[in-house]
Amino acid sequence: MAASDKSVDDSLYPIAVLIDELKNEDVQLRLNSIKKLSTIALALGEERTRSELIPFLTETIYDEDEVLLALADQLGNFTSLVGGPEYAMYLIPPLESLATVEETVVRDKAVESLRTVAAEHSAQDLEIHVVPTLQRLVSGDWFTSRTSACGLFSVCYPRVTQPVKAELRVNFRKLCQDETPMVRRAAANKLGEFAKVVETEYLKSDLIPNFVQLAQDDQDSVRLLAVEACVSIAQLLPQDDVEHLVLPTLRQCASDSSWRVRYMVAEKFVDLQKAVGPEITRVDLVPAFQYLLKDAEAEVRAAVATKVKDFCANLDKANQVQIILSSILPYVRDLVSDPNPHVKSALASVIMGLSPMLGAYQTVEQLLPLFLIQLKDECPEVRLNIISNLDCVNDVIGIQQLSQSLLPAIVELAEDSKWRVRLAIIEYMPALAGQLGQEFFDQKLRGLCMGWLNDHVYAIREAATLNMKKLVEQFGAPWAEQAIIPMILVMSRNKNYLHRMTCLFCLNVLAEVCGTDITTKLLLPTVIVLAADPVANVRFNVAKTLQKISPFLEASVIDSQVKPTLDKLNADTDVDVKHFAAQAIAGIAAATTLKNGKL
Repeated sequence: MAASDKSVDDSLYPIAVLIDELKNEDVQLRLNSIKKLSTIALALGEERTRSELIPFLTETIYDEDEVLLALADQLGNFTSLVGGPEYAMYLIPPLESLATVEETVVRDKAVESLRTVAAEHSAQDLEIHVVPTLQRLVSGDWFTSRTSACGLFSVCYPRVTQPVKAELRVNFRKLCQDETPMVRRAAANKLGEFAKVVETEYLKSDLIPNFVQLAQDDQDSVRLLAVEACVSIAQLLPQDDVEHLVLPTLRQCASDSSWRVRYMVAEKFVDLQKAVGPEITRVDLVPAFQYLLKDAEAEVRAAVATKVKDFCANLDKANQVQIILSSILPYVRDLVSDPNPHVKSALASVIMGLSPMLGAYQTVEQLLPLFLIQLKDECPEVRLNIISNLDCVNDVIGIQQLSQSLLPAIVELAEDSKWRVRLAIIEYMPALAGQLGQEFFDQKLRGLCMGWLNDHVYAIREAATLNMKKLVEQFGAPWAEQAIIPMILVMSRNKNYLHRMTCLFCLNVLAEVCGTDITTKLLLPTVIVLAADPVANVRFNVAKTLQKISPFLEASVIDSQVKPTLDKLNADTDVDVKHFAAQAIAGIAAATTLKNGKL
């Protein structure tokens, strides 16, 4: 009898602990307890999870939002713990309760889990258990339940019988006409998703009237979500239907009184263009695109400016050049001198992409003057975006026609007061050097690259050293030996110790690309000289450098020059120098052993 009581006690223990922890005042303890639910469910077994744990959780859904969020997340993965899909309906009650709470993130997670659980139901169980839940949510007194209902239609609809489908369409229409804006917003948000699973005849008869109504809602937050649905609906309908059923609403949204709605149209414009096809694009979307390019709000102009390249690329190839030249470029010219820097910057990031579409002659005639204006723009981001996309033009007309105008723009960016602007131009320099050629680079840009090595911002000096490595990869080790290594070695004698350290950083990366001969002949002697530097920071960086360049040195050089230098540093009075010297000695020894083992 005692043994039997003990086994009962043991089996009750997990749920007792859970109850204690969920009643604890400490939120973190309650949160940890919820996160361990799957372990507790495994300890209880499938039957007791269904009969005890799930009812307990359903009854106790009154807690902090973060605890409820964790619970909603856990229950979505609980199907196997309650006995598999045939018992998935046991998870519906707690998730239904969570889908009605006030906090949006909890509701969204509960709906996500409900969708997961609903998909695991059989078609029969779906009608018996999930559809009634959806109907209860639709008719709930609080807007919270009705907003949650919107997310369940697309999961239920494809797998239910025709009478139930008709009910669901009626329910969705109710939500689209709900008196609460939050519910209409949720319905507009899920309209495109629902449209994908509804039959075409009912899409036209039931959902498109809902779509038109939402697109004319008095709340702009509802209307802008209808724009997203517009893309999905246009993809599902034949061209004729798109023209009659969708385009009038799209035109209306493109000229909406709210800039947020127009902004959403601008954001989705290329998706809309792909959905409606080339003919409707030419007749209807090109005028709408022009309208947005001269919108009164800078945010809208900036959003649509970023779409210029993609919109033009998706135009019908037979009329592409003609449409760009006659219908798009006149508006683009106005944006080049837009009063808002964000608009000009957005345009500058894509305008170069028009070159391959227009070809060499039209690029020189039409685009080159615009590039030259942008290269002289007072906003550094505009100049930077043009320089960052030069490869598009280089492939079409070569860069020489721009080179003289490029130089002042590059110099100004290289000396910009904002270090992030300087950093961006450094990162683009190797590609720029490749496009402009070695001779132009040596004459005009090499001095800039050397100047960055002495910048007062560490991030710039660091980027400048990596830039040197990429330049050597571009132009080759013989060029490095003649053009930049002598200038870098001069830095080792600078009075400022930071310059001497930058010299070491350069030697670290140059050894990788210059090869054994140059490393031994030119780089190593300078590193060894700096081993006697009066500043400890320089000396311990010598130890690090010797370890980094040792893979590019012959074994005899390591034995005769590197090891004696590291031994001296290992006896240094400074503790950091000794530490890094010992580390370098151990690292070189390990690398040598590994190399010998392979041989």
